[in-house]
Amino acid sequence: MPLHLIWAEDEAGGIGRDGDLPWRQRTDLQRFKALTLGHPVVMGRRTWESLPFPLPGRENLVLTRDLSWSDEGLERTTLEEVKARSEAGETLFVIGGGEIYALTLDEAAVVHRTVVHITVEGADTHAPAMDTTWSLHSSETVPAQEGDQHDQTFEHWTRL
Repeated sequence: MPLHLIWAEDEAGGIGRDGDLPWRQRTDLQRFKALTLGHPVVMGRRTWESLPFPLPGRENLVLTRDLSWSDEGLERTTLEEVKARSEAGETLFVIGGGEIYALTLDEAAVVHRTVVHITVEGADTHAPAMDTTWSLHSSETVPAQEGDQHDQTFEHWTRL
């Protein structure tokens, strides 16, 4: 199975501000959980440290250059290990942050992107640019529901 990337971005491509998501979108979090549950999730150390606890029902894998770093509830991994597991047929989801998305985009076959209909002032982390090798497979605009701050569009991209 292919390597999947999943992120939410504002209308200018911003995905973070001050080490956190710059919005609260319950509907997007529900989609994130539905897609990733039961699959390993790959993240950078700063994304891991921004979480209040390991994501339940998922193997939490952290990419870091610091081979001495560890934390309870996770497995440290390398890009080579992620590639090998993906090539062996395992579905893995890359969940951030910006550096990790940029590092893995060329290896990915699927991107699940949520566009949150706002432009965040001061966004300091951005999604990687997707080139013409990507094709929009499906798109669904969802008005803000209870627990959402903004309207959003769920997109499913596949590599040509």
